[in-house]
Amino acid sequence: MRHGLAVSIAICTAAAACPALADEFRLQEVGSLSADVSGLQPKTISFTDHRNDRIVDGSVGLGRFEEWEKQRPQQIQFLVVSPLHKEPADPAAGLKTGPEKLHLYVAEARFLLAKPAASLDLAKYVDVDFLKKVDPSIQHQLVSPMERETVASAAEGGVRPSEAWCGAEGNAICLHSRYKLEGKLPMGVLLVNKVRGSEKQIPDFIDFWSELSALPATDIDQTAARALTGIDAPVVGALEQKIFRVNQVLKFGKFIALFQPDPKNPQQTIVTAQMALAVPSKFLERKKEYADVPVLRNLLPAQVLMGNSSFNSGNSISAGLPAYARNQTKALAALLDQQ
Repeated sequence: MRHGLAVSIAICTAAAACPALADEFRLQEVGSLSADVSGLQPKTISFTDHRNDRIVDGSVGLGRFEEWEKQRPQQIQFLVVSPLHKEPADPAAGLKTGPEKLHLYVAEARFLLAKPAASLDLAKYVDVDFLKKVDPSIQHQLVSPMERETVASAAEGGVRPSEAWCGAEGNAICLHSRYKLEGKLPMGVLLVNKVRGSEKQIPDFIDFWSELSALPATDIDQTAARALTGIDAPVVGALEQKIFRVNQVLKFGKFIALFQPDPKNPQQTIVTAQMALAVPSKFLERKKEYADVPVLRNLLPAQVLMGNSSFNSGNSISAGLPAYARNQTKALAALLDQQ
């Protein structure tokens, strides 16, 4: 059984490098993000991960990809890494399997920055040293040009970046990152590996590749972006991270933050942040695996992913998706507000 939780989108977590800053912001749980932004308050983040949405399976807290795509195509347009969300080829059989069913964890947030949108320099966030400072629990390495070509030509995990991967004139960087599971989870992995015996051992870390970029307004579909945010104002830029080739449970991940001037106050910027993490449905359906092993009953995949296991701990990835997404959002808001 694979016990991947999530992967970092490389923005500071509240428990890591900037707890004081993150504490300046508070979360306001909402059912959905409203197009009426007149009620947005300073230092307040409107946040939802759609737990109560009709397209979300309440038993696991995630929705089926096909249903999400049908009901909210504009959101899927911005939150998929690649149209290749299929199982990889099987070299032994010389065949390719059919489309793989996926579940999505989707979170959205909106907050104000007390600065004009035109004053923002998003490119300064596209920097590996910045990433190392904001979340020291995740180790990042820049990917060399030769490695870029190797990764770009591979469709490992069914997700392959475009030919222009990390080649946007210096506005994007390629990263190979690793997060060591924290708290009780390494012990859980050890126990699972003992039960598995001679089977393939599960690592106690999350390893992934990603592309982090700053998108100028000219690279953004303005009509689609406005429809997504519901705000009648130009999108002046975006921060985006595409995550793929994850060694644990995830198929892919995507984060995007869209920046728009406040229609009623040009001295303020409205940030709409969205993230999606795709999990193979078959992984969530393995509910009974290890159910007869008392010490492993709290390590069911959906339980760990959603932070409902006694093995979850901390405020970072090992806490599970809901806690991680909330802490990450608070930290992102604080960093953008301070810098």
